[in-house]
Amino acid sequence: MTQPGTVYIVGAGPGAIDYLTVRGYELLQRAECLVYDALVDEALLNLLPRGCDRIDVGKRGGQPSTPQAEINQLLVKLAQEGRQVVRLKSGDPFIFGRTAAEVQALRESDCSVEVIPGVSSALAAPLLAGIPLTDPIWSHGFAVVTAHDPEQLDWATLARSQTLVVLMGSRHLNDIVQRLRQNGCRGEMPVAIIRWGGHPQQQIWEGTLLTIGQVTRGETLSPCVIVFGEVVRLRRYLGSEEIQNPKSKIQNPGGNAPYAPPHPLTPSS
Repeated sequence: MTQPGTVYIVGAGPGAIDYLTVRGYELLQRAECLVYDALVDEALLNLLPRGCDRIDVGKRGGQPSTPQAEINQLLVKLAQEGRQVVRLKSGDPFIFGRTAAEVQALRESDCSVEVIPGVSSALAAPLLAGIPLTDPIWSHGFAVVTAHDPEQLDWATLARSQTLVVLMGSRHLNDIVQRLRQNGCRGEMPVAIIRWGGHPQQQIWEGTLLTIGQVTRGETLSPCVIVFGEVVRLRRYLGSEEIQNPKSKIQNPGGNAPYAPPHPLTPSS
């Protein structure tokens, strides 16, 4: 009788292999089968042992991919065959990763499953762009949402956030800006868009609610993280050569300046 296998759902982090956790690294090195998404760094595949099967399910917002139900069935099948499976997802598995459906399917089939956290792009991309999501003066908290379907979001509540982080929002940028303006955000609210955060090809655009559409016109923005709020202004003071990618669209001429925000700097209401 075949001994049941285990499915390890691993967060790969925001981009480059450097941001993978030690636990994720160890599991990849002994995986018998890898099921992975489109945004995963290809360099991670070099960690796999010889003979490890690789299955690309291509999960990426707005792009052709394997239906979630088929992925669930595949994971169950592999576990029932006694395989040691790594299900590799970009970012953190439990942040907009549809991981709950996979865990539920495995447990309903009495398959062993373990979820390993990863660094979400919602946190890492702003940091790597030199943008703090919280600040003792300008932001005491932040909200993170996916704008895959803007109609499903409570924009009146989101507009009151001191810092708003939006994932999967590139296709709806103009709609997002309009909804924030309609719910009381000033046109001067700073905006930053970080494309491919954590990757060598990282790009950054800065503007305001009034200008970001023009700043990014004609540009390819996906995949990106969008940050709205006064903390974006701190980038010019908190950026450094270590976190400022030389290929970024917006360079930081004051990268090594001390933290000294301009005054007055009035938070957007």
